[in-house]
Amino acid sequence: MRSASLFRSQFGGEPDGVWLAPGRANLMGEHTDYNEGFVLPFALGQGVTAAAARRIGRRAGRRLTVCSRQEPGDTVEVDLDGLAPGRVTGWAAYPAGVAWALEAAGHRVPGACIAIDSDVPAGAGLSSSAALECATALALTSLAGRDVPRAELVTIARRAENEFAGVPTGIMDQSASLLCRAGHALLLDCRTLETSQVPFDPDAGGAGLLLINTRARHELADGDYGRRRAECEEAARRLGIRSLRDLTDLADTGSLTDPVLRRRVRHVFTDNQRVREVVALLRASPGPSANTYREIGRLLTQAHASLRDDFEVSWPEADAAVEAAVAAGAYGARMIGGGFGGSVLALAPAAGGPGSGPVRDAVTAAFARHGWTAPEFLDAVPSDSARQLSG
Repeated sequence: MRSASLFRSQFGGEPDGVWLAPGRANLMGEHTDYNEGFVLPFALGQGVTAAAARRIGRRAGRRLTVCSRQEPGDTVEVDLDGLAPGRVTGWAAYPAGVAWALEAAGHRVPGACIAIDSDVPAGAGLSSSAALECATALALTSLAGRDVPRAELVTIARRAENEFAGVPTGIMDQSASLLCRAGHALLLDCRTLETSQVPFDPDAGGAGLLLINTRARHELADGDYGRRRAECEEAARRLGIRSLRDLTDLADTGSLTDPVLRRRVRHVFTDNQRVREVVALLRASPGPSANTYREIGRLLTQAHASLRDDFEVSWPEADAAVEAAVAAGAYGARMIGGGFGGSVLALAPAAGGPGSGPVRDAVTAAFARHGWTAPEFLDAVPSDSARQLSG
């Protein structure tokens, strides 16, 4: 494990353990989480590993030292007794924020050294930041000898991202990283936080999932994501409801005269419906078939149009990737994540693709015609949640 070798080279000893937390892709339900709606993510095979040990000898004390293979030469050390939002910036704000949130929740954190490695592309909308938080949370609680329930770790990791790193995300990413099961998607009610596992094994149904990293970098802290969230909150206020989750009929939006807010509401409402439709398809007896995945694909493409036109968070590379994938025979495709850059998820027949053939070739050719940097392709396999790998 590369994080363990980084630990040895950086800290001159062996880690007490190595922990992995996966990134995530979201099958359906985008920008519904902070509207207290429904989401359907699954964990990826790609993730963030944290090799960690308690501080000993000359490194003893209540200090946290973190380094990352993805941030060479940027080792950060912080005093655990002086942590507060705004005191740590950049990538290190995520692990430092986890330590801060754990302490705020009553879980005392020991001094520790942590070496980070990741094969989740940063800025690709695959929740590399949540994976970093969750791997850190497992490492620190294990080093402290504390068995903190996963559901509590979800809220702790989210608080680290929202309040310490200053990124106003919902709770989906941390839930996926900590709660998903292999061969399943996670149905999450973002109001009650109730979860259920939904069987999701495209390979068994003759289908495959392909992640297309458009290499248009995705940054949630730049304001656009926050503006969309504020627009949804304003729409709910004008409609006299707690959140857009409470809207039961689009016909009830007549009091919204602002066309932008009407579009935002329409996306959230219809995407919540699409989550329910996909879950019903996956749970239908006798099990998913090629026709099931064709219908899910149609819903994916429909969701992309909604994100592009009603929520206005898509970007040119994503639109081109979706169009090329569908034209090449994919059942459907859509942008995933917060938007304004990141990745596209394509669902296609397994025979001849999506990983090896027509979809990959068509998207690559489309990017070349536009003169864009070639996209990166990753197989998306519904995988297990965060776990300890060694130690």
